[in-house]
Order: sequence, then C-alpha cells, then structure tokens
Amino acid sequence: MNTLTAHMSSDGGPWRLSDVLYSETEWPTVRWESGQVPTVAERREALAYLGYEVAPGAEWSWIEDSQKHGDAGTPVVLIAAVDVREQEGATP
Repeated sequence: MNTLTAHMSSDGGPWRLSDVLYSETEWPTVRWESGQVPTVAERREALAYLGYEVAPGAEWSWIEDSQKHGDAGTPVVLIAAVDVREQEGATP
C-alpha cells in the first residue's frame, strides 16, 4: 500500500493538519482553533476523519522554521510530519 505524508503546522494560532496529495491543488485539512498542540489521539481522529491512518512503524517528526524564511527574528512556525496510508476498510 502506498504512503503519503500528512503534515501539521502552527505559527502560534490554529493548528492545521493536511494530507499531501501531489496531484491535487487543495489538500484535505482539519483545523484546531486552540493554540495547544493537538494530542496524538486528536491527530489520529483527524486522520481517520480524512480517511487515513499512520503507516505502520511511522512516527511524527518535528521541525521549526521562522515565519518569514531566513529571518530568525520572526515568530517560530512548528511543523510536524508523518507517513500515512489510506485507512483500512475505507472506501475510495
């Protein structure tokens, strides 16, 4: 089964989780209005809502960047990513 990459990011405001679909112009997305980092359970539920699940053996990875590329004085953007696959039993 093929895997895709789901990514989640926030610049201090709402968190957004999207599944990267390379052939699409818009990606399926879930938003959390709270500025708190979504729990693993909340992320799993969001992925299931989108029809995906974390691929076996995959783990979330985290990086940080600056809001304005190359400008370390701007607010931090946190970015997480994980390999996902279509949810078992999901219908296309």
